[in-house]
Amino acid sequence: MHTYLFVDGLDVVARSDSRMAGLDPRRLLRPGGPLCPTDMPCNVDVAAQERPEPGPDRLTVRVRLRGETVIWSDLMYPGLDGKVVEEAHFRLEQYLGEIERAYAALKDQLVIPPGEER
Repeated sequence: MHTYLFVDGLDVVARSDSRMAGLDPRRLLRPGGPLCPTDMPCNVDVAAQERPEPGPDRLTVRVRLRGETVIWSDLMYPGLDGKVVEEAHFRLEQYLGEIERAYAALKDQLVIPPGEER
């Protein structure tokens, strides 16, 4: 089971490195888990090398909270316009809501991709 991380409709993991697969959602999406922002920035492994063989390579994002904004930095993937995306900003309330939604779906063993409804 893998976590899929979408920003503006783009799969961050696949666009960053196609050899990678998102880590287990039970690790990333649990309450108080590594993707939950704090005032102190932290580096979070979000994916690991899967192809051609599982390996030690990791995809890491820096997660921090600034006021009511969650910031992911240290990104390097092509955006829709072809320019490199280095940072993503999220409204705190919406961000935490998505983590809670994904965790609840995981608990029900039904993971729904962001933006899709049952």
